Amino acid sequence: MSYFPEVEKPIPYEGPDSKNSLAFRYYDKDREVAGKRMSEHLKFAVCYWHTMRGTGADVFGGGSFVRPWGRESDPIKAARSTMDAAFELFEKLGVEYYCFHDRDIAPEGGSVSANHQNLSAMVEHAARRQKETGVRLLWATANLFSHPRFTHGAATNPDPLVFSHAAAQVRRAMDATLELGGTGYVFWGGREGYSTLLNTDLKQEREQMAAFLHLASDYAKSIGFEGTLLIEPKPMEPTTHQYDYDAATTIGFLREFDLFDRFKLNIESNHATLAAHTWEHDLMVASIAGRLGSLDINRGDLNLGWDTDQFPTDLKSATLAMLIVLEQGGLGDGGLNFDAKLRRGSFDTVDLFHAHIGGMDTFAHALLVAQKMREDGVLSKPLAKRYAGFRETELGRKILARETTFGELEEAAAAGGEPPRVSGRQEALENLVNDYLSRNID
Repeated sequence: MSYFPEVEKPIPYEGPDSKNSLAFRYYDKDREVAGKRMSEHLKFAVCYWHTMRGTGADVFGGGSFVRPWGRESDPIKAARSTMDAAFELFEKLGVEYYCFHDRDIAPEGGSVSANHQNLSAMVEHAARRQKETGVRLLWATANLFSHPRFTHGAATNPDPLVFSHAAAQVRRAMDATLELGGTGYVFWGGREGYSTLLNTDLKQEREQMAAFLHLASDYAKSIGFEGTLLIEPKPMEPTTHQYDYDAATTIGFLREFDLFDRFKLNIESNHATLAAHTWEHDLMVASIAGRLGSLDINRGDLNLGWDTDQFPTDLKSATLAMLIVLEQGGLGDGGLNFDAKLRRGSFDTVDLFHAHIGGMDTFAHALLVAQKMREDGVLSKPLAKRYAGFRETELGRKILARETTFGELEEAAAAGGEPPRVSGRQEALENLVNDYLSRNID
């Protein structure tokens, strides 16, 4: 059975002049960019939760999607048909990776042992489909936020039995990740935060969260998982304040609790903007700390006050992101995950193809623009010139090496007189970026 009969073969690359809505204009997976194939730079992963399990529901209404998969009355049979549809989508899109929460692929079973049995059955099915198609798991995670037991959090819950349920779930999700060859495991603390300090022991909850992450890291080592452990920051929603608020907060948390060397960050665009940052800000904060490990590629609607998880179409934002990724030498085990969902009114199954094609083309185009800008040095050269005084003068070098004193610096200020004012050229640089974005880079 074909779940996507409207797409008969894998999406082709037809170049920038193509008028075919089911073809790539920029994503040419075998094209060499900066010494690597485009698909090596852009390890796109389809997210199971929105793409295969999304219903079109929002806070004002139930689902609007009617899908040809997952209709069976038996939960495991429904899970298998959903997975079969997923792998058909992966193959026809030409993506090489996917990612999931444990409860995306396997239904709740009503007990710890039944949950484990359901997940094991679906991992076995996923392993067969991966072998048949060559599609790989990028990363997995555990859903520690949907079940009512996690109403007051999982690792930060005031009940140690809830903490134990969360540990059992992460243990099995890590086992599944290892068995399926995933190169990452993500922690998103969906309810690891608080709504009011009136009923919250902030100090203890942060210590509980640190203890949970230490235990998880220890377990990963014990089973021989050598992939990257990732934390995905988010400032709020559903809680008023979450403990992994943004990249800087999360890095500070990791340093405070001796977790810095064990975890990297998976940075989502829409989460960064909810924290009143640009995406590139959080990416840069993580990158300069050596903790940028993977990307969730979506966008938010700035006219709305919640996490809308829209497919990425902003070329400028994607280009600035790829500049940071290229500058740090890539993402290693990480990739670019489509944590994005169709709009409620986009209910045809072919809309899934249009959405992913647009996102893949946006980042392929961005990769080409970013690499051209790096080759030309259009941002790096002005930046180096602006800060040259700290590298090319004895005074600057001594300041950075912390080999001076306030007394010596006062003497330097008195001897040097009033420093010249130099323009930051912000508008010129913004114009320059727009110029590169508008060029036909093929």
